[in-house]
Amino acid sequence: MIDPRAVSTAQAHLIGAYFCEEYSFEAAALFNPSIVAHPDQRNVAKGAVRFILSLRGVGEGHVSSITFRTGLCTGEGIVSIDPASLQAISPRIENMPGGAPGDPGVRLLCKESQSLSEIVIFPTTFRQRHGIEDLRMVRFVDEEGNPTYLGTYTAFSGEDIRSELLRTTDFQTFELTPLHGPAAVNKGMALFPRRIDGQYVMLGRLDHENIWLLKSNDLYTWDAGIKILSPRWVWEFVQLGNCGSPIEIDEGWLVLIHGVGPVRNYCIGACLLDKQDPTKVIGRLATPLLRPSPQERDGYVPNVVYSCGALLNGRSLILPYAIADSFTTVAVISIDALLEAMIHPKPTGGH
Repeated sequence: MIDPRAVSTAQAHLIGAYFCEEYSFEAAALFNPSIVAHPDQRNVAKGAVRFILSLRGVGEGHVSSITFRTGLCTGEGIVSIDPASLQAISPRIENMPGGAPGDPGVRLLCKESQSLSEIVIFPTTFRQRHGIEDLRMVRFVDEEGNPTYLGTYTAFSGEDIRSELLRTTDFQTFELTPLHGPAAVNKGMALFPRRIDGQYVMLGRLDHENIWLLKSNDLYTWDAGIKILSPRWVWEFVQLGNCGSPIEIDEGWLVLIHGVGPVRNYCIGACLLDKQDPTKVIGRLATPLLRPSPQERDGYVPNVVYSCGALLNGRSLILPYAIADSFTTVAVISIDALLEAMIHPKPTGGH
């Protein structure tokens, strides 16, 4: 017999969600953001930039997916995020031809979305079934000047991990494709925004400790590379990794990095690579750019500040970053002040 007593609005929503098999993508945490300029910059004031933010949402069952937000940064450095939709759409999923036997890429069609925040890239393949983690987006421009939005991420099957690539031109159709080669079995790969000397270039962490530079004639196959940056200071003594794709400025390639120190404290630092030869480190912060504060160190994973990418706006850097693997905020940083704070090691062909 059904109890006829009244229920509250919150209880009614819970009952409805249960019968609709509703899933909360961001119930546990929303973190590890990356950012690119929005393809539509119409009606944006001079000096401002409209952007797309990707985030790692963790929901029920500790499953990670990719969610999106849009926003605006004014010329004065004031950042605003557009309100998110209260619902998500279910994409149409297609297997892509030409994949490895039993391991095809997939295409997600999200044409029904009214807002980018309605789109959720949820695990769809066997190799992704326990989570899609830490998308590092980049606006990649080919030799003819055509832009494509690419992003490396970690696919977690529950037993092992590998790197995969997201590709889109309109943020309505997404292709998710496995990466291959010895370097693709590790986390934290980040693609340069253009080819260098005719080759694709990637940052990676082949040995779980140092930052390596990888080159490939094939966007989907990555082998061994050259170690370019090793831990040097206490705050990065356990390991180094990138915080997103390198950013091209007049002075070189600006790379945000994360350093892991004692008690697995994660801090954000930065270095500058030579524009013609990015195996050469020409500048590096000796102290963290951002570190966990006493007021904001507790959360899903304590003592962590982390980012998967930043965006250049004039001579300012828009840096979204996660705190304690729980929530996300944004810093706006002067490029000139950042470069001024770097030390310049003697040329050694590496670190």
